[in-house]
Amino acid sequence: MLYLVPTPIGNLKDITLRALEVLKEVDLILAEDTRTTSHLLNHYQIQKSLTPYHQHNEHKIVQHLVSQLQEGRTMAVVTDAGTPGISDPAFLLVRECVRHGIKVECLPGATAFVPALVNSGIPTNRFVFEGFLPPKKGRQTMLKQLAQEERTIVLYESPMRLVRTLGDLREFFGDDRQASVSRELTKMFEENKRGTLAELEIYFTEKGVKGEIVLIIAGAEKPGRKTEYLDNEN
Repeated sequence: MLYLVPTPIGNLKDITLRALEVLKEVDLILAEDTRTTSHLLNHYQIQKSLTPYHQHNEHKIVQHLVSQLQEGRTMAVVTDAGTPGISDPAFLLVRECVRHGIKVECLPGATAFVPALVNSGIPTNRFVFEGFLPPKKGRQTMLKQLAQEERTIVLYESPMRLVRTLGDLREFFGDDRQASVSRELTKMFEENKRGTLAELEIYFTEKGVKGEIVLIIAGAEKPGRKTEYLDNEN
């Protein structure tokens, strides 16, 4: 049995009771970073065997893990924050488990883009999640495609690249496209900054950026359609 267990994206109180129960009961926890997961487990007084499972080793160990699961061991996959498989490792192992008839269960829980999307003031009825933009190869092609996307666009970004990404988006989407930047979600210094791409680029260029980023961008408007947005405020 394989469990996918979401972990808090900031505030440690955001883990579910069921997630804690599963982490206590499984034979092994597969952790993106064992140091980060150890901090979480220690906070809740959980003692459990950990093994690294991340993008650099998942291809090498997946068959070994599948073999152990076939022998009856129970495992939980956790990442540093959020739901495994959402811009984090899990897909490869899940796919192999499905192929071999191993039961997989994903618990509900924290995912950074959901609160960022809901409080953005940008339409939530239809959206597309693109994760991280390509840093180099394929970046311009992707931006050209997304510039025509009519659904709300959800991106992840690092603090080091946010200003550059806002500039690239402004170049392809236009200065006035509405957007929202959420950072440090669920933490003490959480910030949700709304405005046009041009306004956001100026703001974060002057202020600087800390914390992981979720970027919400309004979709392209159809001719004759006008969308109302929330006032630009934190």
